[in-house]
Parts: sequence; structure tokens; C-alpha cells
Amino acid sequence: MIFKENNIYINVKDFSVSGESFSLLENVEYGILKTTPTPSLEQLPSYYESEDYISHTDGSRTFFEKIYQRVKKYAIQSKVQLISNFATKGALLDIGAGTGDFLVAAQKQGWHVLGLEPNKKAKTIAKSKGIPFGENLKLIPDQSYDVITMWHVLEHVPDLDYQLEQLKRICKPGGIIVIAVPNYKSYDAKHYKEFWAAYDVPRHLWHFSATSIRKMFSEKNIGLLKIKPMWFDSFYVSLLSEKYKSGKMNPVKAFYIGFASNVYGIFKKEFSSHIYVLKNN
Repeated sequence: MIFKENNIYINVKDFSVSGESFSLLENVEYGILKTTPTPSLEQLPSYYESEDYISHTDGSRTFFEKIYQRVKKYAIQSKVQLISNFATKGALLDIGAGTGDFLVAAQKQGWHVLGLEPNKKAKTIAKSKGIPFGENLKLIPDQSYDVITMWHVLEHVPDLDYQLEQLKRICKPGGIIVIAVPNYKSYDAKHYKEFWAAYDVPRHLWHFSATSIRKMFSEKNIGLLKIKPMWFDSFYVSLLSEKYKSGKMNPVKAFYIGFASNVYGIFKKEFSSHIYVLKNN
């Protein structure tokens, strides 16, 4: 994919860690944005060094974190049900497993699970829950998993083409790949513009639309089976976006924008975040 330096979609700021500014370059054909300048592999870990990065903790310190953890429990059960709808129980690999709660729930339902997670703190928490971990994606055997999941992880991956090749290699023929990512064509993204929290630069190196997911995976002979909305993401993202925009979360306004985004999604098929269910042909 080619990204021209002058084809800037929007300029955004890292509100949660560094305060640095970045540009998002657009490839119109693929419907995808790329964060630039792109941090080096050595620089990237420093952008995750924040107590507010709650996907790497089990924190319930604040009202916001308590709501996040409560919604997460419901969402996890929904995710386990989703993969069970598309595949019989077998081997499940979760890339970017975080603190391991999804794999704990899947394991209880009879899945044989393995996690991959680069963050040491999150991995330590997950291991304390009894979740086994692999060390490296390259060491996973060919055609060894019935289902591979990446819940809000693909946007963090430095080498996108390499990641897709590895998914193709590891997934069994006829196996299922589940990808969840934010959608920059949603109503809340358009409303909040440069304050949209799901841009989350530079941790999010890529910003996807349904077009980009369909095109990229199709090139690897991986077909799109279904797109499902992540209903709660619009509210969560709107709360953070309000904080970035005004300095306060403004829960009433955030709820209104989140609700409006879901209504927009029903009619336009563009939700705040999408789950893509794909099949390895």
C-alpha cells in the first residue's frame, strides 16, 4: 500500500502519554490511514507507559475503570459465544491477550487456549490466572489453530503485511480469524475529529474501515464472513473523547454521542468499532 506524504486525512495528538502530534495519511483505495511519523520498534514501548492504559491492567481505581471492567465482563462472554457460533471447540490463539480474561472464559468453555502478549505486566497478570503463553508468533506451528483472535490489536502491529501472512500460515484451512478494530468512518469519529480517542496515536499505527479489512484479507485468500458492531465502544470512546476535547468526560453528552453513533451505524453500517469474522479459504 502506498501512502503519499501530502495526502493527510487529519492531524492528531497523543493525549494520554507524550502530548506529541502526528499526521494520519490516507490510502483512499484501501480505506486505511497510517500514523506518521511512525515510532521505531525501540520507541514504541515508551508510549504504553501509562497507568491509564487499562487494557494492560485489572484496575478498578476510578468510576471509569469500574464501568470499563463491568462492561468488559459482559463483552468477554459475548466474544466466547461469537467464536462458538462459527467454530467447534478446538485450539484457540489470542494475539494480544492482555490480562487474559477472554482466554480464561474460553478455557472454561472447553477451548484449548494459548496467548501471545508483548506487555510483561499484562502477561504476568494473565499467567497468574493459569493462561499458557507462547513466546513468539514465528514459533507457532503451521496450520495449528482452529480460531485466531485479535481484539483491538491489529491497529498496533508495526508490519501489517507480515502479520496477515502469519495469520494465514497459522490458521487451519477452513479456520476462523476474528479481528476487532475501531472504524474511522463512524459517526463518533466524524463528530470528535482530531479529539476522537480511538485514533490513540501513536499506539494505533493503522486506522481501518470495512473496505480495508475486506481488501487486505481477500489478497491473502481469507474471506469475510460477517461484520458485527461493538455496541459499547461508541460510549467508551465518546467518554474519552470528551475528556480530550474539554478536559472533562461529560457523561451525559458522551452518552448522547455514543447513542447517536450506534443509530448512525444501524442505518449506515458504520459503527464505532467492528468485529470482522473471516475464514481461511
